[in-house]
Amino acid sequence: MGKIKKKGTSGQAKNFITRTQAVRKLQIALPDFRRLCIFKGIYPREPRNKKKAAKNSSQATTFYYTKDIQYLLHEPLLQKFREHKTLGKKISRALGRGEVGDAARLEKTQTPRITLDHIIKERYPTFVDALRDLDDALSMLFLFANLPSTSTIPPKTIALCQRLCLEFQHYIIVSHSLRKTFLSIKGIYYQATIQGQDILWLVPYKFVQRVTGDIDFRIMGTFVEFYTTLLGFVNFRLYTSAGLIYPPKFDARSEERGAELGAFTLEGRDIATPLLTNGATTDDAAHLANQAEATARAQAAANSLPTTEDTSTAEPNTSADIDDETNDDPTADPSTTTSSNTIIDTFTTTDPTADTLIQPTGGSTIASTLFAPFTFYLSRETPRQPLEFLLKAFGCKRVGWDAVLGDGHFTSNELDTNITHQIVDRPPQEPAPETENGIGEQNTSDEVAPPARGGRVPGRIYIQPQWVWDCINQGKLLRPDLYAPGADLPPHLSPWVRATRGAYDPTVPVGKDEDESMAEAAVDENDVDAEDEEVDEDDDEDEEEEEEEADDSTSTPTTTTVTAPVAADDDDDFASFSASDAEDEHDTLSQHQRELLAEAAGTKTLTESSRQKQKQKPAQNKAQKAKAKEAREKEEAVERAKMMMPRRKRKLLEKMQFGNAKKDAEKDKLVAKRRKLEREGKR
Repeated sequence: MGKIKKKGTSGQAKNFITRTQAVRKLQIALPDFRRLCIFKGIYPREPRNKKKAAKNSSQATTFYYTKDIQYLLHEPLLQKFREHKTLGKKISRALGRGEVGDAARLEKTQTPRITLDHIIKERYPTFVDALRDLDDALSMLFLFANLPSTSTIPPKTIALCQRLCLEFQHYIIVSHSLRKTFLSIKGIYYQATIQGQDILWLVPYKFVQRVTGDIDFRIMGTFVEFYTTLLGFVNFRLYTSAGLIYPPKFDARSEERGAELGAFTLEGRDIATPLLTNGATTDDAAHLANQAEATARAQAAANSLPTTEDTSTAEPNTSADIDDETNDDPTADPSTTTSSNTIIDTFTTTDPTADTLIQPTGGSTIASTLFAPFTFYLSRETPRQPLEFLLKAFGCKRVGWDAVLGDGHFTSNELDTNITHQIVDRPPQEPAPETENGIGEQNTSDEVAPPARGGRVPGRIYIQPQWVWDCINQGKLLRPDLYAPGADLPPHLSPWVRATRGAYDPTVPVGKDEDESMAEAAVDENDVDAEDEEVDEDDDEDEEEEEEEADDSTSTPTTTTVTAPVAADDDDDFASFSASDAEDEHDTLSQHQRELLAEAAGTKTLTESSRQKQKQKPAQNKAQKAKAKEAREKEEAVERAKMMMPRRKRKLLEKMQFGNAKKDAEKDKLVAKRRKLEREGKR
């Protein structure tokens, strides 16, 4: 007879452990246990059978893997937590005896310092693993960098988050790794590609943040402590791989004046002069991008390939990205063109019903020279921080703004002749009225007077901020007249949403992505609207004629008869008529008689266009009936085929048809809404 198995010693009862049992086993407090689990990346688990895992206990609890808790028993941080608990007891004992000086001395000298370096190396064996887990870290750190300091959020934590985020942005600028960006309600999304890994993070807007009391900042602070260590490791590796000295030089005075990115000065290992400043030209941008992106092995492979012509030295008036229609348009600005000598392959599919294939995009060289030839000036109402980051990340080295926005600008003079583009976010204003003398107030100082209220500098392109985001997402310079101040901006679409077959695509015109039935329905609807408009016009004309007749009857008491207007003309006029004029006159007369007969009968007459449409309606109805019959026959054939299917496959097909019908209904609704808006806009 075999040994009787004891209950609760195998299976899920052994694989899972409750949180209370884990805390007792580790001999630490619950807050320390939470903190340790966040550092080590251990999260609660959901067993398949809670009753078996809880050993027939019905109490709601949290479960962990038993192996994870066994793994925590050998963590060096446990000893640090115990030392911290012991120090707390000593400090409370000293305060109880009234020895405040001894308590302060103990807190200053014996506080254990917790380092997370070994945990970073343990959780991320390779650098690519750290890059894959960088999305949440960047979103959290950028969030805390914009929060105000409170009792739960110390100023040191906010300053550390700001410094690490700005250092990471500087690497993105130097390496030209930024690819896409999007303005959303939550904030601004950025996507960068670093060593083949796509990193997406969210940056909140620069609004005044209100910190509420229903948020547990202790848990978030634990994540911030871990993420700051992680980003510090990542920044060090990125800077060293790019040949830059880490940490970069930091100017505290410039930071106090609001410089942010301008407060840091990057230096290369073999270069004594600064590499990146606002307006500096010490090194070639394309060479710096190659130096930042390539490792030693990748650089050796790149050297064996045929080199292409550097696009940073091309003229800004030539482009391969702008369509021929844009070049032929006289309203297009000649400066909105870029050069690209690299031919990129395109993937095509033989099946017209298949989904669109993802096309390859240009490399970092094209991105690094998008805004390189231009000098931008940011008005006071524009968001300086994201615009400065985006412009510099795509090649612009000269960005100026008003001195009120902070330090670190290329120029604060709005009348600088080097400025080619000015970004404004206010509607166009009327010019200021003249003074009594007719010439306005004169500037007695030697400084150049600012432009008049609502005035513009000749030869400068004025655009709205959305132009920068749309140019980046499309990878080319768009027409600036579409983004002029006060103009209705094009829709700002997410660059990560790709059009699939059968789904609504807002970038395609209305008539190209709809089926024939929807197009016919739209034509019928437009015909009905046109007929209603014509009938309304006829009614208005009848009312005007009745009013004129009433006025004539009140002015002359004698009765008048309706005669043709030709009878009152002279004989000389008849001699000059031709045969075609006589036919037109006859048609007009018959049409007038028909209107009089319809008015006497109390009915509405039809115009020539509506009469022609009525003649065409039978043919249209016949074609629609034929198409409806064909669709009905096709549907019956599908139903017969479904009857021959097994039940399992038939249910699967019905689910697919239901999902497709739901998508089609949503698409039809959006297309109808768009068509209605376009029709109202034309009116």
